[in-house]
Amino acid sequence: MGSFEFSTELVPGLPDELGLECLTRLPYTVHRLASRVCHRWRDLLQSQDFYILRKKLGYSQKVACLVQAFRSGIVNGPKKPSESPSYGIAVFDSVSRSWDGLPPVPRYPNGLPLFCQLASCERKLVVMGGWDPVSYDPVTDVFIYDFMTQQWRQGKDMPSKRSFFAIGAYSGRVYIAGGHDENKNASKTAWVYDMRKDEWTQLGEMSQERDECEGVVIGEDEFWVVSGYRTESQGQFDGSADVYGLKSGQWRRVEGVWEHGRCPRSSVGIGKDGKLFDWAELDAAVGVGACGITLGGRVLLTGSKYQGTSHGFYMVKMKEGQNGKLEKISVPDEFSGFVQSGCCVEI
Repeated sequence: MGSFEFSTELVPGLPDELGLECLTRLPYTVHRLASRVCHRWRDLLQSQDFYILRKKLGYSQKVACLVQAFRSGIVNGPKKPSESPSYGIAVFDSVSRSWDGLPPVPRYPNGLPLFCQLASCERKLVVMGGWDPVSYDPVTDVFIYDFMTQQWRQGKDMPSKRSFFAIGAYSGRVYIAGGHDENKNASKTAWVYDMRKDEWTQLGEMSQERDECEGVVIGEDEFWVVSGYRTESQGQFDGSADVYGLKSGQWRRVEGVWEHGRCPRSSVGIGKDGKLFDWAELDAAVGVGACGITLGGRVLLTGSKYQGTSHGFYMVKMKEGQNGKLEKISVPDEFSGFVQSGCCVEI
């Protein structure tokens, strides 16, 4: 357990090694309750060492967190048909096939900022940016949800207002790049947010502006900013990507990784060979509005066959690569709304 020290037995009558083995097997849904047993359990469950050990021993759980439209626009009651739907965060556990919802983020009790972005850092969910759901003004808010305490806290605001940017996370840091400002000017700048220090640091610029790009982290060393378009070429999605080396701190440009003219948002998958592919091309059932969330060896995939039709929810076994067959799953009605984006959180 590294720096974590013990002064009393974790579980009375058991050696600490066995007591620790027992606690690492607890499902994340009871961590908050377990933390109330005693100060020692609380300190252990909240420690970074405990998270690392669960992951090392294979007892961590991977869940999908989705920015999802509430069915019939319900948040604090039904909305009028003419009103825009409200969005919240749904949580799907692929092992138990259970669904749950997170409490509203502070400051927005009636729905998330529209088009906000999600990232996962060390068993926590990070929500940032988007548009105020009432005024539609872009916001710089950063909120962090801790699955152990089941509470939100506010992080340091983003350095500037930007929308439709790429996002990715690795080792306690969230990387953002591209998007556009309040005047719809596309950006080629990038920043990194250190969640532990609650600090933002600017990175070097990409090779070009990239609005409506998609971010993915590949391996332990690369943040990919895929496609997007320049200010003067609205909607003309590029086939290239800019890749940031998380260790080198340098950008490099890669050509021909995405289909020209196709929007990459929430639809970029990573094959076993490390190459990018489009989830929308996996099956016609998810050809419109595809969103794929990798959960270990399986993927939660959502989308619809035609524009305007309801979304379907499927599981895909990754052992078959991108040719895997879709397994349709049943979803409670309140969690069957349109999925805008999402990410995997390992708890």
